[in-house]
Amino acid sequence: MQRQSRQGRSILKVVTVSITVSLIAMGLASSVQAAPGSWSSQVPSVMVAMSDRVSSSQPIVAPSAAQVGNAVIDRIQWRYEAPPASPVNAWLCHPEQCIPLNSMRGSTMALAGKHADAPLYFRFALTPGQRPVRVQGLQAIVNYQ
Repeated sequence: MQRQSRQGRSILKVVTVSITVSLIAMGLASSVQAAPGSWSSQVPSVMVAMSDRVSSSQPIVAPSAAQVGNAVIDRIQWRYEAPPASPVNAWLCHPEQCIPLNSMRGSTMALAGKHADAPLYFRFALTPGQRPVRVQGLQAIVNYQ
């Protein structure tokens, strides 16, 4: 009887240790992943004056209230306004990559997987012979996970 009692306690200890290790591992795994969320920011307008030189916006950064942590980008929505008769060449840039924008508003997953706390910025250029234009309403919404 005493031998069975010792075996029972040994099995109970093994089960308890296994459960504890599993719970710790689950807790660590969940703390590594950031909670999904989004942040939005606007920056001042940009004067685009030359076709041979790119004009960049101020950095678009996450507000301090956004708890981005180690999150990565899922999707970005963007918006800017250029005069109707004066289209501009536009790009949305992350420190690791720039993507061309084919319209004044839209969304993209082309930057998915990149750090969500890195600053973004718009780049604009005129076509040769085009008159200077002011691009305004610059906004980005970053969805991250």
